[in-house]
Amino acid sequence: MPIAKKEDKNVKTQGSLKDIISESIARTKNMKLVPGIEELEKATSITQLVNLIILKAWQAKASDIHIDPTGDALLIRYRIDGIVYDVLSLPKEDQPLVVTRIKVLSGLRTDEHAMAQDGRFRIHENEVDMDLRVSIVPTYSGEDVVMRLLVGEARLIGLDDLGFSAKDLELIKHYIHKPYGMILATGPTGSGKTTTLYSILQILNKRDVSIITIEDPIEYSVPGITQIQVNPQTNLTFAAGLRSIVRQDPNIIMVGEIRDNETAAIGVNAAMTGHLLLSTIHTNDAATTLPRLLDMGIEPFLIASTVNIAIGQRLVRKLCEKCKVQYTPTPEERTALGDVIPEKLVSSLDKAWRAEGCAACNHTGYAKRVGIYEVLEINEAIKRLIMRRASADEIHKAAQENGMTSMLEDAFIKAVNGVTSLEELLRVIRD
Repeated sequence: MPIAKKEDKNVKTQGSLKDIISESIARTKNMKLVPGIEELEKATSITQLVNLIILKAWQAKASDIHIDPTGDALLIRYRIDGIVYDVLSLPKEDQPLVVTRIKVLSGLRTDEHAMAQDGRFRIHENEVDMDLRVSIVPTYSGEDVVMRLLVGEARLIGLDDLGFSAKDLELIKHYIHKPYGMILATGPTGSGKTTTLYSILQILNKRDVSIITIEDPIEYSVPGITQIQVNPQTNLTFAAGLRSIVRQDPNIIMVGEIRDNETAAIGVNAAMTGHLLLSTIHTNDAATTLPRLLDMGIEPFLIASTVNIAIGQRLVRKLCEKCKVQYTPTPEERTALGDVIPEKLVSSLDKAWRAEGCAACNHTGYAKRVGIYEVLEINEAIKRLIMRRASADEIHKAAQENGMTSMLEDAFIKAVNGVTSLEELLRVIRD
């Protein structure tokens, strides 16, 4: 993995670059969101500017940096707590310099502008070590760059701190200590699935067990765990890697994602032969995980025999503890909630909480994120539904009748208790 270097020939005069940045910062509406953003004015070269853009993103606790070309500008945006904010606008003529600098850092081809490229690099700035995953794609307006900030062990979160209810936490801890079977986390991209699996691995990571992962990419470095990076160029796919891992005598296997029929089949076989397998899958909720495996060609009896639990999840922004206020929901809010939440819950709503904004939360009203979850236990009732290839709706209904708290209900409880807001609940559920 390339290490960032300080040299760069793409140097502008200090006055011109400083003036451009100063004017852009003066225009931005999100100055308060990124404390110290004016420090970008210190940049005297594209090298320094790129380094400071990354450092400021890290200080603002951004998960991603977007460098988006538009018709007449290069827009720098940060994703903070799931929301993308405009931070800086540079002249369009700076686009090749900025993109080339990032390509150099990532070890990518600087002369390739028509194909997508993926890379990764580490950078040290202001005594901070940052690891970034880079994706560059060609667009009509020029090459678009997204950099994901990966801060390794520093961002690992314990299972108890993810936001699971006591009931769901007890259920998960029961099944992760089973010697075999599958535990699946499901949800859209960016819903915290990998974080959930890593929090489970932290509990299971003991000296007397062997844990091997295959990931794309490796997002967290975990001492004591053997981690393998997918590499399509050498035909090291999830399926090929998983096939090899099974021969390495592991107790526990984590597969970054079940994407295809082959990976699903090998994973189920591993879970059937004495391994605990953790993985993610892309579905809208926990119940849909089971029909999805059927669609991948897995026989019903194998799914019923191997899957222990499916965890459906999303992420919502947490209200700032310093400035949140309680209020009485408006009739309009109740109507909007009634479109997505059972009427019995809406009718019970008396008070809720909302974001006000203060210096502690950079005037957003929110600080960090928390998960909303549903944990589907594959009990005998669910197994019978799997065997007759029941729909996701039937499975979800049966699970709720057996005591499962749905994601909607979990989100509602968190909103009522002041963890998040009704506005945030509706934003995430509608997405």
